[in-house]
Amino acid sequence: MTEARRVRLLVRAIFFLQPVAYGAWLPRIPDVAGTLGLTPAGLALVLLGLPVGTVLTLPFAGRIVGAIGARRAMLAGFLIYALALSLPGLATSGPLLFAALVAAGAAISFLELGLNVGADAAEKASGALVMNSAHGFWSLGIMAGSVLGSLLAGLGLSPGFAVPLAALVSVPLGLVAAARLPADTAAATPQTPTADEAPGGFTPPSLALWGICAFVFGVTMTEGAMADWSALFLRQVFAVTGAEAGLGYSLFALMVAVGRFAGDALKLRFGAVVLARTAVGIGLVGIVLVALSSAPVLALFGFALVGLGVSVGFPLAVSAVAALPGVPARNVAALTIAALSGFLVGPLVIGFIAEDAGLRLGLAALGVFLVASLILAGRLSAQKT
Repeated sequence: MTEARRVRLLVRAIFFLQPVAYGAWLPRIPDVAGTLGLTPAGLALVLLGLPVGTVLTLPFAGRIVGAIGARRAMLAGFLIYALALSLPGLATSGPLLFAALVAAGAAISFLELGLNVGADAAEKASGALVMNSAHGFWSLGIMAGSVLGSLLAGLGLSPGFAVPLAALVSVPLGLVAAARLPADTAAATPQTPTADEAPGGFTPPSLALWGICAFVFGVTMTEGAMADWSALFLRQVFAVTGAEAGLGYSLFALMVAVGRFAGDALKLRFGAVVLARTAVGIGLVGIVLVALSSAPVLALFGFALVGLGVSVGFPLAVSAVAALPGVPARNVAALTIAALSGFLVGPLVIGFIAEDAGLRLGLAALGVFLVASLILAGRLSAQKT
């Protein structure tokens, strides 16, 4: 096995292991909301904690990861992440849950930025595409975590015990894989100031970067909504059991993985723009099907189509911004802020719409933002191939 192939396999393994604990948390959101007596609007406000923590952290995380490299960021990030993600299941009130999610979001932002910069570095070092398949393994990891969380719920384990248990299984393996990455391959690209950037100064985002960030906003808004509301949708609309409520997100994550595994080959054949527009169109069909579903099986099929639709958006955007002028770690950090802002807005919009009009209309509202992403997909042509 060549060194480049070994590094790509390690990157994919780390992408798989990172979201397992987070995936185990997602099916437990309805349980925690019920225990704390949160209304849909109240839950929406509390769930803002995770993206708020992420958005507040990323401006600093971009500089730190750019300075220390992706490998060290992963090693430190996994440890902080394991501790922070154990907190939400222990919360005893809405404000404490919000604070716990802020801490979890901060940890996730630092770790995921390290993962994405590391994947970009591995892609550049080997000359082979890895970004989409790496994110495919991430989707498999969050699906595995969601299934694990549903199984632990079926066994009657509390969220405060189940989520740390999932972290205990996955995080040590992630640390081992990250430690095996060579520092020169996993490190961020050296930070050479561009013509419009003074050393240590601020570089205003380019129009190309703004366009790609706007594209990814609608995609990740939909992805975040599925994470936070799919289980509650199945529970409230179709009265499924706690163990069954996680199936919607598990199927969604599976199809995200399928799309991402096929993404690199499809990108080579059709290009980033055509691939992005086709995928987002499929996601729109899925949103309509979920909103109009008359039986759980139709909603599940809709969730699957939405997963396929949003699968390649973020990986394509990461590769696109990393190819723009400037420091890749900072470009990726800016993109991640936009992506997590989508995660922030999505649950909030759906929660407040659901408060008055129900979850069907709340999820249907996502179609407006996917239409915007469909229009903005042309911005991905800025990527250098």
